[in-house]
Amino acid sequence: MTANPYRTAVLAWYDVNARDLPWRADDATPWGVLVSEVMLQQTPVARVLPAWEAWLERWPVPAALAAEPAGEAVRMWGRLGYPRRALRLHACAATIVQRHGGEVPSSHADLLALPGVGAYTAAAVASFAFGQRHAVLDTNVRRVLERVVNGREYPPKAPTGAEYRLAESLLPEEPAVAARWGVAVMELGALVCTARNPRCGECPVVDRCAWVLAGKPPHDGPPRRGQRYAGTDRQVRGRLLAVLREAPGPVPKSVLDAVWDEAAQRERALDGLVADGLVDPLETGDYALPS
Repeated sequence: MTANPYRTAVLAWYDVNARDLPWRADDATPWGVLVSEVMLQQTPVARVLPAWEAWLERWPVPAALAAEPAGEAVRMWGRLGYPRRALRLHACAATIVQRHGGEVPSSHADLLALPGVGAYTAAAVASFAFGQRHAVLDTNVRRVLERVVNGREYPPKAPTGAEYRLAESLLPEEPAVAARWGVAVMELGALVCTARNPRCGECPVVDRCAWVLAGKPPHDGPPRRGQRYAGTDRQVRGRLLAVLREAPGPVPKSVLDAVWDEAAQRERALDGLVADGLVDPLETGDYALPS
């Protein structure tokens, strides 16, 4: 492993600047950490906080969620977006009950085997919930390492083997310190080394940042475009799900038809929700959240 010249400065910065988030508290449970990691995917902390607190209040342990229909997870998900994550959490809870006695497993391999849990989430839960040594490579971490070490403004669109090897090479040997390093770099990317307006004057490693030392060369890869929402199938899906979440029971097709004027797009969005398991078509012709 190569020496980590950034470790001391980044950890000291984190000690002073870390946000007080409930899933980082000493009494946070592994289930709470897992829920937070799933909710935080592509969703800002400010939107996740109230949703996470309400979720843990209703379902403080995996068994509580597993005992309810999957549709209740979708209903509780509210407007966080990408609602298939709610189904994945429900499936995770059921698997944790069936295979692990209701306790979130500490083994990285067991975490990776949970439904919908990928490399990042497994590493994050193993690190942040159980203090293990794993390279945690989310969007923020990738951006920080790409700038500080490689001197480029943005990382490739998808994580590469070289990125994993770099992240692994910078991990402190002590598992607890490695876990803290992972969350510290993540926080640095979220608060200082942001995508659009990095505050380099506040960065604890600005004097060693390859991107800054090179004069902040602009991104020379494929254009980076923000995701449009208005008028997309995602917006239609969200409106259809909002009607179903707020309804006390099955919803007639005519009510869903009133959600969006363009019939072809509305039907495509509804068919997609059914295919994703987020909506159940009933024999009566009505629609409901999954049972």
